[in-house]
Amino acid sequence: MTLHPLHRRAVVADTHNDLLMAVSARPPHVWSSFFRDRWLPQLTAGGVDLQVLPVFIDDQYRPEGALRQTLRMIECAHVIAEGNADRVSLCRDAREIDAALESGRIALVLAMESMPGLDASVELIPTVHRLGVRVASIAHFGRTPLADGSAEDATGSGLTSHGVAALAEMERLGIIFDVSHLGASGVAHVLELATRPVIATHSSARALRDHHRNLTDEQLRGVAATGGVVCVNFFAPFLAEQPAGYTLDRLLDHIEHIAGVAGIDHVGLGPDFVKEVYDDLMPPFCEGENDRGVDPKATVPGLAGPEGLPLVTEGLLARGLPEKDVEKIIGGNVHRLFGELLT
Repeated sequence: MTLHPLHRRAVVADTHNDLLMAVSARPPHVWSSFFRDRWLPQLTAGGVDLQVLPVFIDDQYRPEGALRQTLRMIECAHVIAEGNADRVSLCRDAREIDAALESGRIALVLAMESMPGLDASVELIPTVHRLGVRVASIAHFGRTPLADGSAEDATGSGLTSHGVAALAEMERLGIIFDVSHLGASGVAHVLELATRPVIATHSSARALRDHHRNLTDEQLRGVAATGGVVCVNFFAPFLAEQPAGYTLDRLLDHIEHIAGVAGIDHVGLGPDFVKEVYDDLMPPFCEGENDRGVDPKATVPGLAGPEGLPLVTEGLLARGLPEKDVEKIIGGNVHRLFGELLT
């Protein structure tokens, strides 16, 4: 795919790609080469300049092996960066991100999704910060010692005392708080307490698809009020209820809705490309709907992986959005946010 000139010159940021799950599943001696052979071509084809790498711990490792797998995945990110230093750079602050971009390398930023393994041990948050983590959430679909995920919305619970302490510690250290996956009451609690901008790394618009993983208009405005950014999830079942709605147009509808509600300075892209990860890790006999009632391999045509990102740029331009607004959406807003917070 030939990159549109705007896509080529803009900073393109993806705030959620679970590729570390696939890479770290390999033997350590091939981590670097597997990333270079399998994932780097996709990121390059998609024009990705800034890639957030979440550390997500699958159920099979919880609870006993969660901390060990967390450290293994963090080490995997470092090995990837060291073995591909000509093409990528693992960045800890805005200066390092800008240096990577200026040199033509992809800036990688480590994130944690739900913090399993740390749980209520808030004193370990500085440890993962030292290891390079710069974005983190405190819940996934279920309940953690810090907060409830959105699938537990019926509990009506906010952050636990440990969750409140975790938010304060993350703000002290300069780790960006991620509200994606957090339950509705937890999001409200964070927005009440936060003194720094927050991010939603992979959440779409609940007004267009009534799913607990998406954010309401009130939540969108709340994130924007902190100065934060909502990064739209491309996962097809979160965009529409029926497969007929798994389209690029529907994704663009979510982007435009969030821009309209939160403001053009508060929307980004958090694709959550998981099909290839599931292809790598899921046994064939486990395929089909998961225990959350969605097909984890369902995709928007052309957007199964990073190489499809130029379609979003072209689609937004075709809808008549000004180039300066498209630049903000596809990465400029996230780049600005990281520049403000990762100092």
